[in-house]
Amino acid sequence: MILVKNGRVIDPKTKRDEVIDLVIKDGKIHRIGKYHGSDEYERIIDASGKVVAPGLIDVHVHFRDPGLTHKEDIVTGAAAAKRGGYTTVVCMANTKPVVDNAETLQYVLEKGKTTGIHVLQDCCITKGMAGKEMVDMEALLKAGAAGFTDDGLPIMDTKLARDAMLRAKELGTVLSFHEEDPALIDKAGVNKGKVSEELGFPGASRTAEDVMVARDCMLALETGARINIQHISSAVSVEQVRLAKRLGADIWAEASPHHFSMTEEAVKKHGVNAKMNPPLRTETDRQAIIAALKDDTIEIIATDHAPHTAEEKAKGLMDAPSGIIGLETALAVGNTYLVRKGHLTLMKLLGKMTYKPAYMYGLDSGVITQGGAADLVIFDPNERWTVTEEFASKAKNSPFIGESLYGKVKYTICGGEIVYEDK
Repeated sequence: MILVKNGRVIDPKTKRDEVIDLVIKDGKIHRIGKYHGSDEYERIIDASGKVVAPGLIDVHVHFRDPGLTHKEDIVTGAAAAKRGGYTTVVCMANTKPVVDNAETLQYVLEKGKTTGIHVLQDCCITKGMAGKEMVDMEALLKAGAAGFTDDGLPIMDTKLARDAMLRAKELGTVLSFHEEDPALIDKAGVNKGKVSEELGFPGASRTAEDVMVARDCMLALETGARINIQHISSAVSVEQVRLAKRLGADIWAEASPHHFSMTEEAVKKHGVNAKMNPPLRTETDRQAIIAALKDDTIEIIATDHAPHTAEEKAKGLMDAPSGIIGLETALAVGNTYLVRKGHLTLMKLLGKMTYKPAYMYGLDSGVITQGGAADLVIFDPNERWTVTEEFASKAKNSPFIGESLYGKVKYTICGGEIVYEDK
Protein backbone atom coordinates (compact mmCIF):
# COMPACT_ATOMS: atom_id res chain seq x y z
CA MET A 1 0.00 0.00 0.00
CA ILE A 2 0.97 3.61 -0.61
CA LEU A 3 -0.10 6.49 1.64
CA VAL A 4 -0.23 9.95 0.06
CA LYS A 5 -0.35 12.35 3.01
CA ASN A 6 -1.30 15.99 3.44
CA GLY A 7 -1.82 16.81 -0.24
CA ARG A 8 -4.33 19.29 -1.56
CA VAL A 9 -6.61 16.86 -3.37
CA ILE A 10 -8.31 18.59 -6.31
CA ASP A 11 -10.82 16.50 -8.23
CA PRO A 12 -12.68 18.58 -10.82
CA LYS A 13 -15.39 16.00 -11.49
CA THR A 14 -16.55 15.76 -7.86
CA LYS A 15 -15.43 19.34 -7.02
CA ARG A 16 -13.37 18.05 -4.10
CA ASP A 17 -10.70 20.55 -2.99
CA GLU A 18 -9.30 19.75 0.44
CA VAL A 19 -6.15 18.72 2.25
CA ILE A 20 -6.65 15.01 2.86
CA ASP A 21 -4.87 11.65 2.59
CA LEU A 22 -5.23 8.91 0.01
CA VAL A 23 -4.49 5.22 0.58
CA ILE A 24 -3.63 3.27 -2.57
CA LYS A 25 -3.98 -0.51 -2.62
CA ASP A 26 -4.15 -3.04 -5.47
CA GLY A 27 -4.11 -0.30 -8.09
CA LYS A 28 -7.14 1.48 -6.60
CA ILE A 29 -7.92 4.40 -4.33
CA HIS A 30 -8.55 2.26 -1.24
CA ARG A 31 -9.45 4.98 1.24
CA ILE A 32 -9.82 8.76 1.39
CA GLY A 33 -9.50 10.42 4.81
CA LYS A 34 -6.89 11.23 7.45
CA TYR A 35 -4.45 8.47 8.33
CA HIS A 36 -1.28 8.09 10.38
CA GLY A 37 1.81 6.58 8.86
CA SER A 38 2.73 3.04 9.93
CA ASP A 39 4.65 -0.05 8.89
CA GLU A 40 1.68 -1.31 6.86
CA TYR A 41 2.56 1.07 4.02
CA GLU A 42 5.23 0.18 1.48
CA ARG A 43 5.66 3.87 0.72
CA ILE A 44 4.55 7.12 2.33
CA ILE A 45 4.54 10.21 0.10
CA ASP A 46 4.40 13.52 1.94
CA ALA A 47 2.45 15.76 -0.45
CA SER A 48 2.41 18.80 1.86
CA GLY A 49 2.17 22.00 -0.19
CA LYS A 50 1.45 20.02 -3.33
CA VAL A 51 -1.63 19.30 -5.42
CA VAL A 52 -2.87 15.73 -5.85
CA ALA A 53 -5.08 15.47 -8.94
CA PRO A 54 -6.35 12.80 -11.33
CA GLY A 55 -3.70 11.67 -13.78
CA LEU A 56 -3.75 13.94 -16.82
CA ILE A 57 -5.34 12.78 -20.08
CA ASP A 58 -4.13 13.93 -23.51
CA VAL A 59 -6.39 13.09 -26.44
CA HIS A 60 -3.94 14.28 -29.10
CA VAL A 61 -0.38 12.92 -29.24
CA HIS A 62 1.95 11.69 -31.97
CA PHE A 63 4.22 8.84 -30.85
CA ARG A 64 5.37 8.15 -34.45
CA ASP A 65 5.24 4.41 -33.92
CA PRO A 66 5.19 2.37 -36.14
CA GLY A 67 7.49 3.52 -38.89
CA LEU A 68 8.78 6.93 -37.77
CA THR A 69 10.54 5.91 -34.59
CA HIS A 70 13.60 8.05 -35.32
CA LYS A 71 11.36 10.91 -34.13
CA GLU A 72 9.68 9.17 -31.17
CA ASP A 73 8.40 5.74 -30.22
CA ILE A 74 5.72 4.48 -27.89
CA VAL A 75 8.14 3.92 -25.00
CA THR A 76 9.85 7.34 -25.21
CA GLY A 77 6.54 9.09 -25.87
CA ALA A 78 5.09 7.45 -22.78
CA ALA A 79 8.17 8.49 -20.79
CA ALA A 80 7.51 12.10 -21.82
CA ALA A 81 3.87 11.70 -20.82
CA LYS A 82 4.78 10.34 -17.38
CA ARG A 83 7.18 13.20 -16.77
CA GLY A 84 4.39 15.62 -17.63
CA GLY A 85 1.86 14.01 -15.26
CA TYR A 86 -0.13 12.12 -17.90
CA THR A 87 -1.51 8.66 -17.22
CA THR A 88 -3.63 8.33 -20.39
CA VAL A 89 -2.83 9.38 -23.95
CA VAL A 90 -4.60 8.93 -27.27
CA CYS A 91 -2.22 8.46 -30.21
CA MET A 92 -2.95 9.80 -33.67
CA ALA A 93 -3.11 7.49 -36.66
CA ASN A 94 -0.73 9.17 -39.14
CA THR A 95 2.08 6.68 -38.61
CA LYS A 96 3.78 4.55 -41.28
CA PRO A 97 1.80 2.46 -42.00
CA VAL A 98 -1.23 4.44 -40.90
CA VAL A 99 -3.51 2.87 -38.29
CA ASP A 100 -6.43 1.90 -40.51
CA ASN A 101 -6.35 -1.83 -39.75
CA ALA A 102 -6.60 -4.14 -36.75
CA GLU A 103 -3.05 -5.49 -37.09
CA THR A 104 -1.38 -2.08 -36.76
CA LEU A 105 -3.82 -1.11 -34.03
CA GLN A 106 -2.93 -4.21 -32.01
CA TYR A 107 0.79 -3.47 -32.42
CA VAL A 108 0.34 -0.06 -30.78
CA LEU A 109 -1.94 -1.31 -28.03
CA GLU A 110 0.34 -4.23 -27.10
CA LYS A 111 3.45 -2.05 -27.04
CA GLY A 112 1.52 0.53 -25.04
CA LYS A 113 0.87 -2.05 -22.32
CA THR A 114 4.61 -2.18 -21.58
CA THR A 115 4.86 1.54 -20.73
CA GLY A 116 3.17 1.76 -17.33
CA ILE A 117 0.46 4.17 -18.55
CA HIS A 118 -2.68 3.86 -20.67
CA VAL A 119 -1.72 4.25 -24.33
CA LEU A 120 -4.88 4.40 -26.46
CA GLN A 121 -5.03 4.64 -30.23
CA ASP A 122 -7.32 6.45 -32.66
CA CYS A 123 -7.74 4.82 -36.04
CA CYS A 124 -8.08 6.64 -39.35
CA ILE A 125 -11.48 7.81 -40.53
CA THR A 126 -10.55 6.98 -44.12
CA LYS A 127 -8.56 4.09 -45.56
CA GLY A 128 -4.93 5.03 -45.99
CA MET A 129 -5.85 8.53 -44.81
CA ALA A 130 -6.59 9.13 -48.48
CA GLY A 131 -9.91 10.86 -47.82
CA LYS A 132 -11.83 8.67 -50.26
CA GLU A 133 -13.28 5.61 -48.49
CA MET A 134 -14.37 5.13 -44.89
CA VAL A 135 -12.74 2.47 -42.72
CA ASP A 136 -14.78 -0.26 -41.07
CA MET A 137 -15.38 1.63 -37.83
CA GLU A 138 -17.32 -1.15 -36.17
CA ALA A 139 -14.58 -3.73 -36.68
CA LEU A 140 -11.87 -1.33 -35.49
CA LEU A 141 -13.86 -0.41 -32.38
CA LYS A 142 -14.14 -4.10 -31.57
CA ALA A 143 -10.37 -4.38 -32.04
CA GLY A 144 -9.82 -1.61 -29.47
CA ALA A 145 -9.87 1.73 -31.29
CA ALA A 146 -10.49 4.70 -28.98
CA GLY A 147 -12.00 6.83 -31.75
CA PHE A 148 -11.23 8.01 -35.27
CA THR A 149 -9.25 10.81 -36.92
CA ASP A 150 -7.32 11.63 -40.07
CA ASP A 151 -5.32 14.16 -38.04
CA GLY A 152 -2.66 15.81 -40.13
CA LEU A 153 -5.02 15.98 -43.07
CA PRO A 154 -8.52 17.42 -43.50
CA ILE A 155 -11.34 15.38 -45.03
CA MET A 156 -12.22 17.45 -48.07
CA ASP A 157 -15.10 15.30 -49.33
CA THR A 158 -18.12 16.80 -47.56
CA LYS A 159 -20.38 13.81 -48.22
CA LEU A 160 -17.76 11.44 -46.84
CA ALA A 161 -17.36 13.61 -43.72
CA ARG A 162 -21.13 13.55 -43.25
CA ASP A 163 -21.34 9.79 -43.80
CA ALA A 164 -18.55 9.27 -41.26
CA MET A 165 -20.44 11.36 -38.71
CA LEU A 166 -23.62 9.38 -39.29
CA ARG A 167 -21.75 6.11 -38.80
CA ALA A 168 -19.95 7.42 -35.71
CA LYS A 169 -23.27 8.53 -34.22
CA GLU A 170 -24.70 5.07 -34.86
CA LEU A 171 -21.72 3.40 -33.15
CA GLY A 172 -21.43 5.88 -30.30
CA THR A 173 -17.86 6.91 -31.04
CA VAL A 174 -16.06 10.23 -31.48
CA LEU A 175 -14.44 11.75 -34.58
CA SER A 176 -11.62 14.28 -34.36
CA PHE A 177 -10.98 16.68 -37.23
CA HIS A 178 -7.90 18.52 -38.44
CA GLU A 179 -9.40 21.67 -39.95
CA GLU A 180 -7.23 23.25 -42.66
CA ASP A 181 -8.27 23.55 -46.31
CA PRO A 182 -4.99 23.16 -48.27
CA ALA A 183 -6.41 25.17 -51.19
CA LEU A 184 -6.37 28.24 -48.94
CA ILE A 185 -2.82 27.71 -47.61
CA ASP A 186 0.13 29.21 -49.48
CA LYS A 187 2.57 27.47 -47.14
CA ALA A 188 1.73 25.79 -43.85
CA GLY A 189 3.26 26.42 -40.46
CA VAL A 190 3.22 30.22 -40.06
CA ASN A 191 0.17 32.47 -39.88
CA LYS A 192 -0.42 34.51 -43.02
CA GLY A 193 -0.13 38.05 -41.70
CA LYS A 194 2.27 40.65 -40.40
CA VAL A 195 5.02 38.28 -39.28
CA SER A 196 4.89 36.09 -42.37
CA GLU A 197 5.23 39.23 -44.50
CA GLU A 198 8.23 40.37 -42.45
CA LEU A 199 9.88 36.97 -42.88
CA GLY A 200 8.96 36.52 -46.54
CA PHE A 201 7.05 33.34 -45.67
CA PRO A 202 3.92 32.64 -47.80
CA GLY A 203 1.85 31.58 -44.78
CA ALA A 204 -1.38 29.82 -43.78
CA SER A 205 -4.56 31.89 -43.65
CA ARG A 206 -6.96 31.52 -40.74
CA THR A 207 -9.68 31.25 -43.37
CA ALA A 208 -8.33 27.79 -44.22
CA GLU A 209 -9.35 26.73 -40.72
CA ASP A 210 -12.54 28.76 -40.50
CA VAL A 211 -14.23 27.29 -43.58
CA MET A 212 -13.60 23.71 -42.46
CA VAL A 213 -14.77 24.36 -38.90
CA ALA A 214 -17.93 26.00 -40.23
CA ARG A 215 -18.70 22.99 -42.42
CA ASP A 216 -18.10 20.41 -39.70
CA CYS A 217 -20.04 22.37 -37.08
CA MET A 218 -23.09 22.32 -39.35
CA LEU A 219 -22.63 18.64 -40.22
CA ALA A 220 -22.35 17.81 -36.52
CA LEU A 221 -25.51 19.77 -35.85
CA GLU A 222 -27.39 17.84 -38.52
CA THR A 223 -26.06 14.36 -37.75
CA GLY A 224 -25.94 14.54 -33.96
CA ALA A 225 -22.43 13.05 -34.04
CA ARG A 226 -19.89 13.76 -31.32
CA ILE A 227 -17.00 15.54 -33.00
CA ASN A 228 -13.81 17.13 -31.72
CA ILE A 229 -12.29 20.18 -33.42
CA GLN A 230 -8.57 19.66 -32.95
CA HIS A 231 -6.02 22.33 -31.96
CA ILE A 232 -8.32 25.30 -32.61
CA SER A 233 -6.36 28.48 -33.35
CA SER A 234 -8.67 31.10 -34.89
CA ALA A 235 -11.02 33.53 -33.14
CA VAL A 236 -13.56 33.07 -35.92
CA SER A 237 -13.46 29.27 -35.55
CA VAL A 238 -13.94 29.65 -31.80
CA GLU A 239 -17.07 31.73 -32.40
CA GLN A 240 -18.42 29.11 -34.79
CA VAL A 241 -17.96 26.37 -32.20
CA ARG A 242 -19.69 28.58 -29.63
CA LEU A 243 -22.66 29.00 -31.99
CA ALA A 244 -22.86 25.28 -32.84
CA LYS A 245 -22.82 24.33 -29.16
CA ARG A 246 -25.55 26.85 -28.45
CA LEU A 247 -27.63 25.33 -31.25
CA GLY A 248 -27.28 21.90 -29.63
CA ALA A 249 -24.42 20.21 -31.52
CA ASP A 250 -22.40 17.59 -29.60
CA ILE A 251 -19.24 19.42 -30.52
CA TRP A 252 -16.01 19.62 -28.58
CA ALA A 253 -12.88 21.64 -29.19
CA GLU A 254 -9.34 21.37 -27.91
CA ALA A 255 -6.80 24.14 -27.37
CA SER A 256 -3.08 23.41 -27.39
CA PRO A 257 -0.89 25.12 -24.79
CA HIS A 258 1.13 26.95 -27.43
CA HIS A 259 -2.01 28.52 -28.89
CA PHE A 260 -3.09 30.09 -25.60
CA SER A 261 0.41 31.15 -24.54
CA MET A 262 2.10 32.38 -27.75
CA THR A 263 1.38 34.37 -30.91
CA GLU A 264 2.90 34.58 -34.38
CA GLU A 265 5.57 36.87 -32.91
CA ALA A 266 7.14 33.75 -31.38
CA VAL A 267 8.25 32.66 -34.85
CA LYS A 268 10.70 35.57 -34.96
CA LYS A 269 12.25 34.41 -31.68
CA HIS A 270 12.02 30.62 -31.90
CA GLY A 271 12.02 30.01 -35.65
CA VAL A 272 11.31 26.39 -36.59
CA ASN A 273 10.33 25.55 -33.00
CA ALA A 274 7.36 27.90 -33.36
CA LYS A 275 6.26 26.41 -36.69
CA MET A 276 3.16 24.23 -36.43
CA ASN A 277 -0.14 23.37 -38.11
CA PRO A 278 -2.36 25.23 -37.49
CA PRO A 279 0.06 28.09 -36.84
CA LEU A 280 0.38 30.49 -33.95
CA ARG A 281 -1.85 33.41 -34.80
CA THR A 282 -2.47 36.93 -33.49
CA GLU A 283 -3.00 38.27 -29.98
CA THR A 284 -6.70 38.65 -30.86
CA ASP A 285 -6.88 34.93 -31.63
CA ARG A 286 -4.98 34.02 -28.45
CA GLN A 287 -7.33 36.09 -26.31
CA ALA A 288 -10.35 34.50 -28.02
CA ILE A 289 -9.00 31.05 -27.13
CA ILE A 290 -8.52 32.09 -23.50
CA ALA A 291 -12.06 33.51 -23.37
CA ALA A 292 -13.38 30.24 -24.82
CA LEU A 293 -11.50 28.23 -22.22
CA LYS A 294 -13.09 30.41 -19.55
CA ASP A 295 -16.68 29.97 -20.80
CA ASP A 296 -16.19 26.28 -21.75
CA THR A 297 -16.65 26.78 -25.47
CA ILE A 298 -13.27 25.00 -25.47
CA GLU A 299 -13.54 22.14 -22.99
CA ILE A 300 -10.26 20.31 -23.55
CA ILE A 301 -6.55 21.12 -23.44
CA ALA A 302 -4.51 18.76 -25.63
CA THR A 303 -0.83 19.05 -26.50
CA ASP A 304 -0.61 17.86 -30.14
CA HIS A 305 2.78 16.48 -29.03
CA ALA A 306 4.59 16.32 -32.39
CA PRO A 307 8.25 15.22 -32.18
CA HIS A 308 10.75 15.82 -34.99
CA THR A 309 14.50 15.23 -35.11
CA ALA A 310 17.06 18.00 -34.78
CA GLU A 311 18.17 17.26 -38.34
CA GLU A 312 14.66 17.78 -39.68
CA LYS A 313 14.18 21.02 -37.77
CA ALA A 314 17.63 22.23 -38.94
CA LYS A 315 16.31 22.53 -42.49
CA GLY A 316 15.17 26.09 -41.77
CA LEU A 317 11.78 27.77 -41.49
CA MET A 318 10.78 27.22 -45.11
CA ASP A 319 11.57 23.49 -45.26
CA ALA A 320 11.43 22.15 -41.69
CA PRO A 321 8.39 20.07 -40.71
CA SER A 322 5.68 21.67 -38.57
CA GLY A 323 5.06 20.62 -35.00
CA ILE A 324 6.41 20.85 -31.45
CA ILE A 325 6.60 18.58 -28.43
CA GLY A 326 4.38 19.46 -25.47
CA LEU A 327 3.73 16.66 -22.96
CA GLU A 328 6.46 17.65 -20.51
CA THR A 329 5.52 21.34 -20.35
CA ALA A 330 1.71 21.39 -20.78
CA LEU A 331 0.66 21.42 -17.12
CA ALA A 332 3.19 24.13 -16.27
CA VAL A 333 2.23 26.23 -19.30
CA GLY A 334 -1.44 26.00 -18.33
CA ASN A 335 -0.67 26.87 -14.71
CA THR A 336 1.62 29.76 -15.69
CA TYR A 337 -0.46 31.34 -18.45
CA LEU A 338 -4.02 30.55 -17.34
CA VAL A 339 -4.11 30.04 -13.56
CA ARG A 340 -1.43 32.46 -12.38
CA LYS A 341 -2.74 35.15 -14.73
CA GLY A 342 -6.23 34.81 -13.28
CA HIS A 343 -8.02 33.36 -16.33
CA LEU A 344 -8.88 29.93 -14.87
CA THR A 345 -8.93 28.39 -11.43
CA LEU A 346 -6.67 25.41 -10.90
CA MET A 347 -9.83 23.32 -10.57
CA LYS A 348 -11.00 24.43 -14.02
CA LEU A 349 -7.61 23.96 -15.67
CA LEU A 350 -7.36 20.42 -14.32
CA GLY A 351 -10.91 19.66 -15.46
CA LYS A 352 -9.88 20.37 -19.05
CA MET A 353 -6.94 18.00 -18.68
CA THR A 354 -8.70 15.16 -16.81
CA TYR A 355 -12.39 14.35 -16.65
CA LYS A 356 -13.50 16.45 -19.66
CA PRO A 357 -11.33 14.52 -22.16
CA ALA A 358 -12.27 11.30 -20.35
CA TYR A 359 -15.95 12.12 -20.75
CA MET A 360 -15.57 12.97 -24.43
CA TYR A 361 -14.01 9.56 -25.10
CA GLY A 362 -16.26 7.66 -22.69
CA LEU A 363 -13.34 6.67 -20.46
CA ASP A 364 -13.76 5.53 -16.87
CA SER A 365 -10.94 7.76 -15.61
CA GLY A 366 -10.07 11.34 -14.79
CA VAL A 367 -11.56 11.24 -11.30
CA ILE A 368 -10.44 10.56 -7.71
CA THR A 369 -12.98 8.35 -6.01
CA GLN A 370 -12.86 5.55 -3.46
CA GLY A 371 -12.62 2.26 -5.34
CA GLY A 372 -11.58 4.02 -8.54
CA ALA A 373 -8.30 3.65 -10.39
CA ALA A 374 -5.24 5.13 -8.66
CA ASP A 375 -4.17 7.26 -11.63
CA LEU A 376 -2.74 10.44 -10.11
CA VAL A 377 -0.42 13.37 -10.63
CA ILE A 378 1.23 15.11 -7.69
CA PHE A 379 2.69 18.51 -8.50
CA ASP A 380 3.88 21.70 -6.88
CA PRO A 381 1.98 24.60 -8.49
CA ASN A 382 4.36 27.16 -7.00
CA GLU A 383 7.67 25.60 -7.96
CA ARG A 384 9.43 27.62 -10.63
CA TRP A 385 11.64 25.78 -13.08
CA THR A 386 13.39 26.53 -16.33
CA VAL A 387 12.75 24.36 -19.38
CA THR A 388 15.96 22.83 -20.68
CA GLU A 389 16.72 20.46 -23.53
CA GLU A 390 16.76 17.52 -21.11
CA PHE A 391 13.50 15.94 -22.23
CA ALA A 392 12.34 12.36 -21.77
CA SER A 393 11.11 12.58 -25.36
CA LYS A 394 13.55 11.75 -28.15
CA ALA A 395 12.86 15.21 -29.54
CA LYS A 396 13.79 18.71 -28.37
CA ASN A 397 11.60 20.82 -30.67
CA SER A 398 10.01 23.07 -28.05
CA PRO A 399 9.59 26.86 -28.11
CA PHE A 400 9.51 26.81 -24.29
CA ILE A 401 13.21 25.94 -23.93
CA GLY A 402 14.79 28.60 -21.73
CA GLU A 403 11.46 29.80 -20.35
CA SER A 404 10.68 29.81 -16.63
CA LEU A 405 7.38 28.14 -15.79
CA TYR A 406 5.47 27.47 -12.58
CA GLY A 407 4.25 23.99 -11.73
CA LYS A 408 6.56 20.99 -11.36
CA VAL A 409 5.39 17.40 -11.54
CA LYS A 410 6.78 15.47 -8.56
CA TYR A 411 5.07 12.08 -8.99
CA THR A 412 2.97 10.34 -11.60
CA ILE A 413 1.08 7.29 -10.36
CA CYS A 414 -0.75 4.95 -12.74
CA GLY A 415 -2.66 1.87 -11.66
CA GLY A 416 -1.28 2.35 -8.17
CA GLU A 417 2.35 2.23 -9.35
CA ILE A 418 4.76 5.18 -9.17
CA VAL A 419 5.77 5.50 -12.83
CA TYR A 420 7.59 8.83 -12.50
CA GLU A 421 9.30 10.54 -9.59
CA ASP A 422 11.12 13.87 -9.76
CA LYS A 423 14.52 13.39 -8.19
